[in-house]
Amino acid sequence: MILKKTVGAAGAADVVAAKQADGTDVGMRIVAEMLAGMLLYGGLGWLGDRFWGTSVLLPVGLLVGFGLSIYLVIKRFGGR
Repeated sequence: MILKKTVGAAGAADVVAAKQADGTDVGMRIVAEMLAGMLLYGGLGWLGDRFWGTSVLLPVGLLVGFGLSIYLVIKRFGGR
């Protein structure tokens, strides 16, 4: 986080805005990790379904991706 040193009331508002942006950044990273895990493992499940001619691997891949994403988010951001 980069904070600029300014004088006056506008400077205090800049510091508050910078701290709020930091929380938004963490939230967006969590959402991105959740979506990326589901897309990656769901995509692998879809490819497996296409290759083997089944229809069960896509939902399994989505669930595995969701579960691993939750695990990684707790592991990475749980201590904050």
